[in-house]
Amino acid sequence: VVAEDKEYSIPEGFKGDIKQSVSKWCFGSYPLAEFCDLCKSMGMVGVDLINPSDWELVRDHGMTVTMGNVPEVQIPVGINRKENHDRIVASYEKYIPMAAELSVPNLISLSGNCNGMDPQEGLKNCIEALKRVALIAEKHNVNICMELLNSKDHGDYMADSVQWGIDLIKGVGSERVKLLYDIYHMHRMDGDDIYNIRRAIDCIGH
Repeated sequence: VVAEDKEYSIPEGFKGDIKQSVSKWCFGSYPLAEFCDLCKSMGMVGVDLINPSDWELVRDHGMTVTMGNVPEVQIPVGINRKENHDRIVASYEKYIPMAAELSVPNLISLSGNCNGMDPQEGLKNCIEALKRVALIAEKHNVNICMELLNSKDHGDYMADSVQWGIDLIKGVGSERVKLLYDIYHMHRMDGDDIYNIRRAIDCIGH
């Protein structure tokens, strides 16, 4: 690994017990192929939040797309509104088989913003949509992961608490639908990270 004109190597005796991935979006326009090679040389196993058009490239560079994007799934406009269900479910119908073929284990899900909707109503709507998606995910052994985000950085985002996430996963009732639990985001909202991870551990997929 080369950084600041110095060469580094993976420490001798490194066990690789922690399977670490990295989000590509944090590194802007850095060429994806080079990025994969660099991350692999550091001992990382995967890259998060990659669009379907790049899934094959990541795989061909010996890395796993540990969390795949789905084009119709976006932060402000998500599955908490019934009028979005058919369009978003159709996108999963297209990309879940592709994910299975290219060994992408997880695809992201996002609740969408509240825009005046009660979070409990949105919760019911999300459960309804994800039950439909779960039938496809179970068939292809691909996981769907609802991301919990803080609504301070992402104003008005609905899935912004650990309990909301737990209620969602229990409501869907599928081993293929879990939480994308971002410690930063949930610390901003709920704090007490160890307690919350312990109580949500059966619901966390990534």
